[in-house]
Amino acid sequence: MFTIQANPSGTKSIAVSEENLRTIRRFSLFELLIDSNKIVTEQAIEKLRLNIRSLLTTTEGPAKELLDLCTDIIYHRDMKAFGLQNLIALYEQWNRENPEAAE
Repeated sequence: MFTIQANPSGTKSIAVSEENLRTIRRFSLFELLIDSNKIVTEQAIEKLRLNIRSLLTTTEGPAKELLDLCTDIIYHRDMKAFGLQNLIALYEQWNRENPEAAE
């Protein structure tokens, strides 16, 4: 279990599980999410939420892990641009340390 800081003062945090990170990888949720300037804004959160909603309507069968990601993190009451920036940084680090197995 990992924890990301949700605000600059450090008074709010969000727990992130390894399953959440695997779901982000499986659905490539951060691919093309932010511009090359690497600045995360509230618009990036809205774009991510719209992408997930689209996936939920097009994915066959219940995508439980995607729903869990939404309830645990993406729609968490403390998730703002600062938290998303930290989530992306955590994911990038985790992805480097846990490369996908060759199929």
